[in-house]
Amino acid sequence: MAEKTYHLEIESDSRNLITVEEFINYFAVELNLKEDKINGLLLSITEATTNAIKHGNKSDKNKLVFIDVSCDNEFLTIRIKDQGEGFDPDKIPDPTHPENLLKDSGRGVYLMKIYMDEIKFNKTDEGMETILKMKLD
Repeated sequence: MAEKTYHLEIESDSRNLITVEEFINYFAVELNLKEDKINGLLLSITEATTNAIKHGNKSDKNKLVFIDVSCDNEFLTIRIKDQGEGFDPDKIPDPTHPENLLKDSGRGVYLMKIYMDEIKFNKTDEGMETILKMKLD
C-alpha cells in the first residue's frame, strides 16, 4: 500500500472536536481499521487535540491546531500541533497516584499511552507537537 496522508486544521475551540471525530472516522473507514483500533484512536486523538486547544493554545480562537495523519504498511502516525508555549512531559502528574485519582482531568496522556504503541512530545518553534503511533495489524 502506498503511504496515505490526511490533514485537518481547526480553530482552538472545543466545539470543533466533533469535526475532529468526523475526520478520524473518515480516515479510519478509508483505511479499513478495526473497531477496537478506532475506539482507541478516537480517544487518543481527541485527548491530544483537547490538550492542544486548552493547554497549548489557551482556547485562543486565533490559534490553530493542525492534525496530520500518515499511514504506511506498518504504522498509523498522527501529529497534533498547536501554536502554544509547549510543556515538559516529565512534569505531568501520575493520574494513578492516590492524590490524583479523584481529579477530573489529567488522564489524557496516560490514556494515550495505553491505546497507542508510541507517544512522543516535540517542542518546536511553532508550538508543541504530540506524535502518536499505532501499529497496524
